[in-house]
Amino acid sequence: MSYVKFEQQGMVVVLTIDREKALNALNDQVLDDLNAAFDQIDQDYFRCVVITGAGTKAFVAGADIAAMSKMTRCEAVKFGQKGNELFRKIAKFPLPVIAAVNGFALGGGCELSLSCDIRLASENAVFGQPETGLGITPGFGGTQRLARLIAKGMAKEMIYAGTKIKADRAYQLGLVNAVYSQKELMPAAMKLANKIAVNAPIAVRASKQALNKGLQMNMDEAVVLEEQFFSSCFESCDQKEGMTAFVEKRKHEPFENK
Repeated sequence: MSYVKFEQQGMVVVLTIDREKALNALNDQVLDDLNAAFDQIDQDYFRCVVITGAGTKAFVAGADIAAMSKMTRCEAVKFGQKGNELFRKIAKFPLPVIAAVNGFALGGGCELSLSCDIRLASENAVFGQPETGLGITPGFGGTQRLARLIAKGMAKEMIYAGTKIKADRAYQLGLVNAVYSQKELMPAAMKLANKIAVNAPIAVRASKQALNKGLQMNMDEAVVLEEQFFSSCFESCDQKEGMTAFVEKRKHEPFENK
């Protein structure tokens, strides 16, 4: 993988988009590399994924405009499908995915962060969907995910007017969970990832599925879905150990994902 670094830190995978000279802009190769990186993750062992960008200026500054400017409509269809398939893969990935947004997260970069479960930002982070200023719409899920995460009116302003928001405003809107200095961002992301990693993987993954699927349903259907995931955990060794340890007032043994 030319443009994505794959690092193992305990039970956490850190994926770094490494195209720093181009502000980590997304082109076909970056999308392919990121897709391949997710395929390499051993879901039986790892518990959480952190995505970030190389350098201090950009998480991902957007898609590669120079490459897109020469695309035909048919080529644009294929590019849009590739990005959407990857970002859907990330959104539906069994392990929780954290975006550590260090700098610009514009266009496809903002959309990449939106496909993650949790977003943490550095103080210099900037989010935006500036596509209409280029004569196009967001193409990797921006028109759909943004309005599901923040107030619809603000999402529409960001898309229609290309309004960019800084980290503190993103926090106020609920787009990011927390804002850190650049130096503190990755340690904070790893701390959260490891906090997730020590919990029972079957329960965490079931919770992710319940959230993702349930939010697309009405409440009556969603609580039935939750009941199914809840009860399924009672067949696991981790549930038995976790509850037994609680009753016995001791620390549970490391969860084994079974």
